[in-house]
Amino acid sequence: MTKETKTRHKATASDVAAMAGVSKWTVSRAFTPGASVSGRAREKVLAAAKELGYRPNLLARSLSKKRTHIIGVVIDQMQNPHSMMMMDVVTRQLQARGYMALLLNITTGENYRSVMAMADQLQVDGILFLGTVLTDQLIAIAHELHHIPLVQVCRNSDVEDIEVVNIDGHQAGAEVASLLLAQGYQRFGYMKGPDTLSSQLYRYDGYQQQLQQAGKTVDRLLIAGEYSRTLAMQALLDYLQAVPAGQRVEALFCENDILALGVLDALRLTGNEGTIAVVGFDDIEEAGSESYQLTSYSQGIESLTGESLNRLIEERASPPEAWRKGELKIRRSHLPVTVE
Repeated sequence: MTKETKTRHKATASDVAAMAGVSKWTVSRAFTPGASVSGRAREKVLAAAKELGYRPNLLARSLSKKRTHIIGVVIDQMQNPHSMMMMDVVTRQLQARGYMALLLNITTGENYRSVMAMADQLQVDGILFLGTVLTDQLIAIAHELHHIPLVQVCRNSDVEDIEVVNIDGHQAGAEVASLLLAQGYQRFGYMKGPDTLSSQLYRYDGYQQQLQQAGKTVDRLLIAGEYSRTLAMQALLDYLQAVPAGQRVEALFCENDILALGVLDALRLTGNEGTIAVVGFDDIEEAGSESYQLTSYSQGIESLTGESLNRLIEERASPPEAWRKGELKIRRSHLPVTVE
């Protein structure tokens, strides 16, 4: 085959077989790990493939074996740094296992069916819901994909056929309450994002129950409406304007770090920095910055992701103690103001 001929079309397995003087099936076996083929035949095939610029069609091969090595990753919070942290971990772990991620962005809350249909048409081996709020419509569509495994990570769900891999949110909330109680605070608050049942993460339950055991209550529940830094800041600004300083909560547990950063921005903007203790959740990179020093709860994404992929790819579950407990990251935002 001349150079001119090679540039006119993409090299095929038949081209490689002809140049190497072997059968097409020998070419296939040469590119299949563990397949039976002589060393000399493999060398001839690889040399011919290099000369022709041939690359095996892994997708076609995977489809013939009923496995595409593609995992659909559904995400609805693209602007949330924690979601991006999870995406980084998921893609790295998938690639280490020889898999690819198909990103299914449902941030707009529209076209669920067309997005999920894409995953179905590409015959993904499983779908990972990345902390996704499971709406009734999304659940209904997911149930239509009953032939592949479905796993929800970093958010709870009671939906049948969707496995859940999440930390013990109740225990996490209790740990946050214990931390704040130890500082001697008397009035406590909680800020959540969406005010929907699907946003139930159990961390509020654990927080509230631990406070009750100490004879305290959640004195104020603030709702931002979304996991938005701007909306969280506005919700806190409205609260500060409506409630006199002496009647405000002394400590506020925020459902995630994005909300907590918005709260800290509002306190700083109004000259109230340090007057309300703040604890977040997720331990995003900005939480540890010197300008915020946000005390936060890390979910241990590496372990949660590993467990999720074990279930999707290997249909194997590990004991909960191996992945279910997170870690409270102690910094300064939960501490009372020190008067010098």
